[in-house]
Amino acid sequence: MKNLYLLRHAKSSWDDKSLTDMERPLNARGRRDAPRMGAALGARLAPMTFHVSPAERVQQTFNALQQSWAGLEPQHGVTIRTLYTFDYRPLLGWIAEQPDSLEHLALVGHNPAFTELINFLVGPGTLDNLPTAGWAELSIRIEKWSQVCNAKGKGELVYHLFPKSLTQSDGVID
Repeated sequence: MKNLYLLRHAKSSWDDKSLTDMERPLNARGRRDAPRMGAALGARLAPMTFHVSPAERVQQTFNALQQSWAGLEPQHGVTIRTLYTFDYRPLLGWIAEQPDSLEHLALVGHNPAFTELINFLVGPGTLDNLPTAGWAELSIRIEKWSQVCNAKGKGELVYHLFPKSLTQSDGVID
């Protein structure tokens, strides 16, 4: 059994039209939601390695998680170019190459790739949309990560958390 954790980047800004997609930062809501998610996730999980897309909004999301997730440090974030994708198939390929010694993988990246990946692994219609700063935990009935490309429908969505389900005080930093 392998576990896959997916965190979609927090809400990004479209204000500066001169920026490329890769350069877009978080907007005010994103800067608010990411630390709140970090506090909520850090309350139930130990710090772990996150594989992070190089996009600015994703990097900022990971950095904001650290603000309120005790023990989550900059070295827990590993930038992976392949994770800058909007298609789930390159994600499957990257996951399939990961060492089997890892029981879980945590990724911070993009939609629609993450929603499509969830629906591939668990089943069509499992999730209409993983919202910005949304978290999903999947348990996949495989022994080796190399089997993930053939794991259609072999997963289970065991937990999810979305910013809108947090109370106003969750993760607020004074």
